Amino acid sequence: MTSTAGSTAPTGVATRRPPERPGRVLRFTRAERWVHRGTGLLMLVCLATAACLYLGPLAQLVGRRHLLATVHEWSGILLPLPFLLGLASPAFRADLRRLNRFAPYDKRWLRAARRRLTSPDMRPAGKFNAGQKLYAGWLAGVVLVMTATGLLMWFTGLLPAVSRTSAIFVHDLLAWAIALVLIGHIRKAFQDPEARLGMRTGYVSLGWARRWHAHWLDEDRPAAKDTPER
Repeated sequence: MTSTAGSTAPTGVATRRPPERPGRVLRFTRAERWVHRGTGLLMLVCLATAACLYLGPLAQLVGRRHLLATVHEWSGILLPLPFLLGLASPAFRADLRRLNRFAPYDKRWLRAARRRLTSPDMRPAGKFNAGQKLYAGWLAGVVLVMTATGLLMWFTGLLPAVSRTSAIFVHDLLAWAIALVLIGHIRKAFQDPEARLGMRTGYVSLGWARRWHAHWLDEDRPAAKDTPER
């Protein structure tokens, strides 16, 4: 059975969803929101403890270096856990397939972003836009590298061919990159109250979905596309 372009489920397969609210569309289930919150919390703990360990003024202010190092190590090891638990959710797995698939309209979104065009007509998107897909893929990759280099720093004999200095260099460099990208992610979230509402409650307004994620309704919720707004 084939799939439509950009869709994530075989055509004609009915999926069970919670009931829609008038004028609103379910964007994230409770499981998806908890995966996001758990990952975000662990990531912030990792960055905060890293800052207290490596930035001199913060290290002197906070102290308790051994405790901070332990919290940093365990929050890093647990970082993939929300993702792994989320795999039990069909909605989360469906979103992973969406994030892993670039549709033809994503090229238009990237071209518009490169030219700094912000109109939703110039930036067509499905449930996730092309920028969100790139962000998710990049984050998944760096979390794996950070976990691997962190373990090499913790267990120095794990891979004798890789020096501890090399692992520290990669770990520290990526930590700065993650901090910068995460600041950009939070900044984008604060610029879009409707997106934050969707992550907080699960629901977004039908008008917002039509304006910024029109292909999502086309591909996944054709009934919602024709529903009048309230």
